[in-house]
Amino acid sequence: MRVSVCEIAAFMVEEFGISHREAAARVNEAFEDAESGSCPDLLGHELPEHWAYGLYYGDVPYWDESADRSSWRVRPAPPFASP
Repeated sequence: MRVSVCEIAAFMVEEFGISHREAAARVNEAFEDAESGSCPDLLGHELPEHWAYGLYYGDVPYWDESADRSSWRVRPAPPFASP
């Protein structure tokens, strides 16, 4: 399975109700230092929601239906002009 950064951004827009601009800024900030050749292989090992929840909330048990999501805090959005 290959996951693209576009799929991660689209998941964040759908799941969290954020703008495409904010989702793109979060993805860009997270992967700005990744080498283009290694990024696709790295992303292919996890589903888009794994990356999206991590970029939006940090390390949370998104897969656990009984998790208390009321305690999850949204990470601050990076500047929209981030690389």
